[in-house]
Amino acid sequence: MGLGQSEAETMRVIFSDPNFKGVSGAFDPARFQYAIRQFGYTEQRYIAEQRRQSLRRQIAETISAGLDPPKAMIEAVTRYTNEQRTIEYVKLDAAQAGTIDPPSPETLAAYFDDHKAQFRAPEYRKISFVAITPEAIAKWTSVSDEDAKKLFEERRAKLGTPERRQVWQIVFPNAEEAMAARDRLNSGTSFEDIAKERGLSPSDIDLGTIPKSELIDPAVADAAFSLPSGEVSQPVQGRFGVALVKIGKIEPGVEPDYASVAADLKKEIAIDRARKSVADLRDKMEDERGGGASVVEAAKKLGLAAVTIDAVDRSGRLPNGQLTPDIPKGLDVVSQAFNSDVGVDNDAIPFNGGYVWYDVLGITPTHERSLDEVKGQVEAKWHEDEITSRLRSKATDMVQKLDQGGKLADEASGAGLKVETATFKRDASPPGLPTSAVTAAFRTAKDGAGQAAGSSEWIVFRVTDSTVPPLDLASDDVKKLKGELLRQLSDEQISEYVTKLEANIGTTVNEAAFAQVTGAGADTNSQ
Repeated sequence: MGLGQSEAETMRVIFSDPNFKGVSGAFDPARFQYAIRQFGYTEQRYIAEQRRQSLRRQIAETISAGLDPPKAMIEAVTRYTNEQRTIEYVKLDAAQAGTIDPPSPETLAAYFDDHKAQFRAPEYRKISFVAITPEAIAKWTSVSDEDAKKLFEERRAKLGTPERRQVWQIVFPNAEEAMAARDRLNSGTSFEDIAKERGLSPSDIDLGTIPKSELIDPAVADAAFSLPSGEVSQPVQGRFGVALVKIGKIEPGVEPDYASVAADLKKEIAIDRARKSVADLRDKMEDERGGGASVVEAAKKLGLAAVTIDAVDRSGRLPNGQLTPDIPKGLDVVSQAFNSDVGVDNDAIPFNGGYVWYDVLGITPTHERSLDEVKGQVEAKWHEDEITSRLRSKATDMVQKLDQGGKLADEASGAGLKVETATFKRDASPPGLPTSAVTAAFRTAKDGAGQAAGSSEWIVFRVTDSTVPPLDLASDDVKKLKGELLRQLSDEQISEYVTKLEANIGTTVNEAAFAQVTGAGADTNSQ
């Protein structure tokens, strides 16, 4: 197809990737090598993969060129998305359920027998784990003020707030015209009048209130930031001509304070240094594990702090029902442990630029609990279900009356309830209304009544209005929708292209690669 990408362009993309930049903001070869190793790449394989991705993008762009979502599709999606419903509604809560007497022992026992599965003790697992991540190692890494101050000086301009000035500029073709204009300014002609004479509008000469770094002409920048407020410069020879610069208000810059950012800078430096230690510690940990050491034993030998949780269920909760505080946010070690078993040598989990090793030390199987063990929970659930049952019955009666011509205001008055109103779209989350009520309202015709359950209440409503705003193809929302539809159509087009290729060319299985991954070859040879 004549597609390709130069070596220089591939390297430019890699060098500009923020994931490969060090604390100085420049491309860091060590970080690059570390990052690609985490995903199992060599440098050559990663560069080749980047080139392949570029080729895929070129093919995709060629296939999807010329696609345009039809107007009928845009209208249908817009109508569905922007349709609005207005409802009047009341909330039935526990107060409307009335007084509920405690259940008799027989009633409670029967309820427990019918819902035993809800009160089973979950399976618990005893696990231990240790994390080797840059952030974890950085906690033990000391960074001197000298090193932190060096980084502070390198970033001083970014850490502080630069001085900003309101700048106006008129550019002349030569020094003579600029000097003549400067003389007229001395004689009382205004800067704005000279601009008007040259056919320039206020927006043509106003550069805004900007820092020095945003002035692309160094000579103009130096002149602008050497003048006091209200002054006009002498003619300045710049890149695009001879300029006169006028200064308006000046917003002083704020110098960064080392003390206020020292802790963050030290942490960043420590983490950056720690990245270089992760690979070494990973190898040592794998050696210890390969020698038969448990996670706790290996961690102790390497001077690392292992965490042991005596009992945790599949949801990460302790026997007291609380989430365990010992697992770092984002670490999915619990589900991994529940897919493993006692005595299994588990693979390390990639996490936060490092690795986590874990062991399953024990398993407490799920089992039924007696009524005496969970009596409080059973009583609370029975009471909750009884309230729900009564509210559902009341709501059903109320909806039936509304369907027969009754008014919600009359029903609300008789029950001591307040009638409220709300207008919303399908994807809205109106304050005080559960999502189920929004969904039910869009399933109900105008003037119809309905009901929906909330977390601790029951909603009874009537749809009073249904509107669809007119389609404006020039609006930002429709333009955004058109872009989303175009992406979906492009994906479908590419999928059809791939399917067609597979049908015409066919697919084959690389038996050697399959055998290498699955070990099938080894089994075959051993037979």
